[in-house]
Amino acid sequence: MKPCWVVVKRLLDIAFSLLGIVFLAPLLALVAILVRLDSPGPALYRDERMGRHGKPFTMYKFRSMHIDSPVRRNPDGSTYVAQNDPRVTRVGRVLRRGFDELPQLFNVFRGDMSLVGPRPDPPEALPHYREADKKRLLVRPGLTGLAQVSGRTDIPWRERLLYDLEYVERTSPWLDAKIAVYTVVELIPPLRQRRLKRIK
Repeated sequence: MKPCWVVVKRLLDIAFSLLGIVFLAPLLALVAILVRLDSPGPALYRDERMGRHGKPFTMYKFRSMHIDSPVRRNPDGSTYVAQNDPRVTRVGRVLRRGFDELPQLFNVFRGDMSLVGPRPDPPEALPHYREADKKRLLVRPGLTGLAQVSGRTDIPWRERLLYDLEYVERTSPWLDAKIAVYTVVELIPPLRQRRLKRIK
C-alpha cells in the first residue's frame, strides 16, 4: 500500500466513521434498547480480535446471541452459526444480516479498524494461518471487505482468506469505493436479490 494512500485512507476512515456515528446515533440507541428488551444481558458484545500487525484490540458488536452461549468453531478455527441457531435471539436474527457490526464505527474512529479491509480474526485463528496468510495483517482490518461482498460466510474460511490476500495486493481508492457500494447493496434485500440474479 502506497504511503500517501495510507494517510488518505485513515483520514477518510475518521471522517466517514464520525459522520456515521453522528448520523446513525438515534438508530444505534434504538437498536441497543431493542437488544436489551429482547433478552437479558448487555447491548454490546466485546471480543478480542487481531488488528494491524496482529496487535490485539477489543471489537464491538451488537449482541445477537443469548448471554453465556457457547462458542462453536469449524475445524479451521472460524466461528460457526447455523441457519436457525438457538443461540441467536429474535432481534439478533435481524441484526446478523450485517447491522450487528455498526458499533465497529467506533473501532474505525479509534484507529483499531478501517472502513474497508479484511475482517478481523480472533487470536485463536492464528495457528491456522499459513505463512502467506499473515500478509492480511499488514493492513487494518475492516468493517467490510472483499470477502464480505464476495459471499461472506457462504464461502469457506480458507477462500475468504484468499480474498483478503487479494485485497492486500490490489488495495486502492477505487477498490475501496467499489467494496463500499456493494456492501450497501448487500444490506438492502431487493437490491441484493437483483445483484445475485445478475451474477447468476
